Amino acid sequence: MTTPQPYLPSPSPALSAADQETLTDLYVRGTPENTLRAYERDLLYITAWKAARFGSVLDWPESEATALAFILDHARDLSGAPKDDIARQTAEALIFQGLRKSLACPAPSTLDRRIASWLAFHRMKNLSSPFGVPQVKQARSKARRAAARTPAPKSAHPITRDVLEQLLDTCRGSPRDCRDRAILMLGWASGGRRRSEITGLRREDVSLKEFEETGRVWISLLETKTTQKGDTPRLVLKGRAAQALVHWIEVGQIEGGPLFRPVSKADRVLKRRLSPDAIYQIVKYRLKLAGLPAGFASPHGLRSGFLTQAALDGAPIQAAMLLSLHRSMAQAQKYYDDVDIAENPATDLLG
Repeated sequence: MTTPQPYLPSPSPALSAADQETLTDLYVRGTPENTLRAYERDLLYITAWKAARFGSVLDWPESEATALAFILDHARDLSGAPKDDIARQTAEALIFQGLRKSLACPAPSTLDRRIASWLAFHRMKNLSSPFGVPQVKQARSKARRAAARTPAPKSAHPITRDVLEQLLDTCRGSPRDCRDRAILMLGWASGGRRRSEITGLRREDVSLKEFEETGRVWISLLETKTTQKGDTPRLVLKGRAAQALVHWIEVGQIEGGPLFRPVSKADRVLKRRLSPDAIYQIVKYRLKLAGLPAGFASPHGLRSGFLTQAALDGAPIQAAMLLSLHRSMAQAQKYYDDVDIAENPATDLLG
């Protein structure tokens, strides 16, 4: 299936070809890479859904009836629907194409994200969206409430300091061990970095100017999920984490380009960067070596573990957020609340 680029603005007769090309480049450069990939996936899904549901291509702007049908099709569990139910038939077609996993009702967050992408496509084309119409807005709100569920944690367990030490103990002296040790320590001690943030780092983003004198390493993230390019504050690594990163740079002979790279079976450090999925595989592998279940934690456990440990150690939440770069105090507070409840003396009244 041929899919149009979702982030490209529609051609405007008021612009020259050169201006249109500049506008397109602006959209691409001004949109985070992860967002662009999400746009592409969502547009592919929406396009396939309408083709299966109505036998037609997307309209710009889209009709209110189509928007309402999209919400209704994704607001219920279709596994018990009759075989001739159009919503079920559409879902089965999407499953066959590998675009949908099951007939179960999608998570409200998934529906919200796809609608948000659809809204963004309309804005890019300078068109009004059908999702702003009162009836469609109300249906979306009711669908969200009807399908509300307790969000599953992104990691089964937080990787707190004691768990991290178990993982680090599996890292011996090979180049791969040095790399994994640096990844785990940086990912945890710099505030709990996301996978894309770790793999997106380049050697040029790491400053070792103060390392010899103070033992500090400064890291400059280009952007994060909650910060834009140029707005992300520098982060600092100290102690063992800084030493582990410097050691990896020396062992891997990283003079420029991607900071974290694949290591061949012959212990040769390759030039390309690691993929975000490689971080998942590294955590899974180290959990296994440490004798922990494979599903014990995910890479997000580095992030949740950092905040949980900060709470356990009594670090002010504002100080922890300066490193984690959480935008929402309420979101970060959840980790502190869990610790407070667990340590509450009232929970031991029965003995």
